[in-house]
Amino acid sequence: MVKKQRIGSQLTGWWQRNYRLIILVAILILAAYLRLWRIQDYMTFLGDEGRDVLAVKRMIVDHDPTFIGPTASVGGFFLGPIYYYFMIPFLWLFNLNPVGPAVMVGLIGIATVFLVYLVGKRIFDEKTGLVAALLYSLSPVVINYSHSSWNPNVVPFFSLLAVYFLLNLYEKKRVKDFFALGMMLGIGLQLHYLFSFLFLFVFLHLFWMRKKINRYHVLIFLSGIFLPLIPFLLFEVAHNFLNTKLLLSFIFTSSDTGFSGGNFFIIVFDLAGRLFVRLVVNNLHILGLFLAIFSVVALFLKRQSLSKNSLVVFLTWLLIPVFLFGFYKKEIYDYYLGIVFAVPFLLSGFLLTAFWKNKILLVVSLAVLLFLIKINWDARPFVYVPNRQLNQARTISEFVLEKAGGKPFNFALVTGQNSDHAYRYFFEIKNNPVVVVQNKEVDPERKSVTDQLLVVCEITCEPLGNSLWEIAGFGRAEIVGEWNVSVVKVYKLVHYQGN
Repeated sequence: MVKKQRIGSQLTGWWQRNYRLIILVAILILAAYLRLWRIQDYMTFLGDEGRDVLAVKRMIVDHDPTFIGPTASVGGFFLGPIYYYFMIPFLWLFNLNPVGPAVMVGLIGIATVFLVYLVGKRIFDEKTGLVAALLYSLSPVVINYSHSSWNPNVVPFFSLLAVYFLLNLYEKKRVKDFFALGMMLGIGLQLHYLFSFLFLFVFLHLFWMRKKINRYHVLIFLSGIFLPLIPFLLFEVAHNFLNTKLLLSFIFTSSDTGFSGGNFFIIVFDLAGRLFVRLVVNNLHILGLFLAIFSVVALFLKRQSLSKNSLVVFLTWLLIPVFLFGFYKKEIYDYYLGIVFAVPFLLSGFLLTAFWKNKILLVVSLAVLLFLIKINWDARPFVYVPNRQLNQARTISEFVLEKAGGKPFNFALVTGQNSDHAYRYFFEIKNNPVVVVQNKEVDPERKSVTDQLLVVCEITCEPLGNSLWEIAGFGRAEIVGEWNVSVVKVYKLVHYQGN
């Protein structure tokens, strides 16, 4: 009996010492399940993803390095190549299967959950960090951006690291933290240009700390920024700073940016609420707005219990990007908010744990937490039929190659907003790349026009007489075959022979 009591006492003591770690590990396992389970079936694989793996495949197989990355979604300029470099080991390890880079994003997504906990613990306390990490791991919007390979999808990870290293500077002023903070900015700027909002955020804090740092610290910080940017800067120098000029033109002269009177404040307030509505409460607008309001109230009431520096870092992390978004006049997509994805979860975690000493408020907060867990769990991606876009692109590409019969062919995709890179990727790894039809100035003898044109229609289309260049450039043609394959229709055209 005594022995059983001793064992029970030891287990109780062990649990009391380690229960937070056990909860954190359980949250990370949950995050891994939601991001990696059946990832090949649920990942996005369209034109943008095909473009990226095509560039990386050419680096791995064809030894054709690139110093430039994908195009930005607006403005016509290019990002740096850092995301392509991140993809290389994963595409190689998975034997050129595009699921490899998607797994990379999933693993970074799991690490982001851990960073939410770590930053929440630093700014608020451990309970806040755990609750925020749990909610972040369950958010359907976050999950959708965590199991597909796309450069904006890893922005939350690097923005959290930037905040973490900035918090370190307020405590210790270590040289390695200056360098690491600069690295996060240099990397983040190549993932999405909206990461530039965090440049202002960081520079303001460094200006605030100016009396406690020296020129050596600033030099180390700047070297951290420029080191990951070296390939991109080499490209810019070689091309007369083409992308830099386009970016500056977009910011200062484009009709898509600038102050727009009353709309500025509408955008700012809409974004502040939208962070909660879209990310935390799965589009329950009233609950999201209440959560946002009460989180701010709780932060005000409990401000004395928080570190002044940590509180200032947190508030400026939210307010500066949201304020700058007010100058953007076009639609703001969810992934644009990646630099502040963690903020509403940290605020919600703080609200739900700040008043646990009051028994009534403890019951209320636990009830709200359970409700949030339920609505997000019920909306997890696995409750929907998988898109299997990767398998579709592979199946359609292999069918096109079969109909090409191993001979050179031209290719055209008739679609809505997609591009043909996903199909071209599979053509290339099967060593049967498309022959691209060139214009007469480049190819006056029309050697780039082959004897056959394969057309994939992702929407209802009639290929004969279509104005798409890949079809029009082929010349007058006739259809010799048409097939329904997966979710598309495939046509085979040859040159018109008359009666």
